[in-house]
Amino acid sequence: MVLSNVRWGIIGCGDVTEVKSGPALQKAARSSLVAVMRRSRDRARDYAERHGVPRFYDDARALISDPEVDAVYIATPPSSHCEYALACAASGKPAYVEKPMARTHTECVAMNRAFEAAGVPLFVAYYRRALPRFVHVKNVVDSGAIGSPRFVRVTLTRAVAEDERSPERLPWRVQPDVAGGGRFVDLGSHVLDLLDWILGPIDEISGIAANQAGLYPAEDCVGLVARFAGGAIGTALFAFATAAEGDHVEIVGDRGTLRFATFGEEPVRLTEPGGVTERAIAHPAHVQQPLIQSVVDELCGMGRCPSSGVTAARTSWAIDRVLAAYRDRPAQSPGSASAKPR
Repeated sequence: MVLSNVRWGIIGCGDVTEVKSGPALQKAARSSLVAVMRRSRDRARDYAERHGVPRFYDDARALISDPEVDAVYIATPPSSHCEYALACAASGKPAYVEKPMARTHTECVAMNRAFEAAGVPLFVAYYRRALPRFVHVKNVVDSGAIGSPRFVRVTLTRAVAEDERSPERLPWRVQPDVAGGGRFVDLGSHVLDLLDWILGPIDEISGIAANQAGLYPAEDCVGLVARFAGGAIGTALFAFATAAEGDHVEIVGDRGTLRFATFGEEPVRLTEPGGVTERAIAHPAHVQQPLIQSVVDELCGMGRCPSSGVTAARTSWAIDRVLAAYRDRPAQSPGSASAKPR
C-alpha cells in the first residue's frame, strides 16, 4: 500500500504521547493525527481538545475500524500490544507499536506473522535508530574510524524511583504481567536494540538476573554477555537499585574507541591514534519525530523505516534469553523479608 498522506489514530494517550510522539504525528510531513482513544472517555476528550484532534474514542476497536484512520499508533503498556496489533492486521492497517514490541518473543512472532499475512507493515518505536545523535554514532562505526569493533561495554545504573517503593501502587513498568519484566525490559531494550542496529544482530546471549532490593516482582539487576553478528563481543550491567546513576556505552575497535550515553546527551567521544574528538548533538523537541517521519515516508513510498517488527522481535528474543531462568523462579511477595526476592 502506498499513501499520499497518513492519517493516524492513537490507542492509549499516556505520558509518552504528550511530547515524545503525539505532536510528532502532527508535525511530520504528510502526516496528521485524526483520532485518539483512552478507556476513559473524559480523558480521551481532554487529550483530543488539548492537542487539536478531531475525534476521540473509548473503544480501541472503534478507532481501528474508523475509515478515516490509515495507520494506528499503539501506545499502551506491552500487555495489550499483541491484541491491538493483531486487530490492526485483521483490518489491513499498518501499526506503529511502542517499545518493547511485546511482553515476549512469542507474542512478537505472532504479530509479525499476522502483518506478513495481511500484507501491511509493522513498525516499532525504537526511535534511537533515527535520532541524529545515534545516526552519527553508527556512521562513525561504519566509517571504520575505530577499525573493526572488538567489544562493547555497557553500564546503566539508576536509583529506585519513588513510585517503586509502594507495593500497593507499583507502576506498570515493574509489573512483569504487564511489562514483561522490569526496568531492564523498559530501558535495557533501547540499549540492546541500538547495539543490534550499530553492531549487527545478536547471535548469542546469556545473562543473570536478580532482584536485589525486593521492592517488586520484576528483576532490578541484570548482567549479560553477548556476541554480535559483526564479530564484537559485548558485556552489560543494568542495575536499578543503586546509589550512583550512570549511563555509559563504549565500543572498542582495533584502531580506536567510541564512547556515548544511551539516555543522556553528553558529547559523543571518539578516541583515535591522532587524538580525541567530541561532538555534542542535541535531541529534537519531539524525540520520536525522526523515526515517525521514516514510518510516514515508507507508507508513502518514499523511504524505509529502520525499526520494524522483524528488527524489534530480535531484541525481545535477546531479552527472553537473558530473563529465562529468572522468570521460571517461583513468585514471591514484594517486600517480603523472609522470602528470596524474585
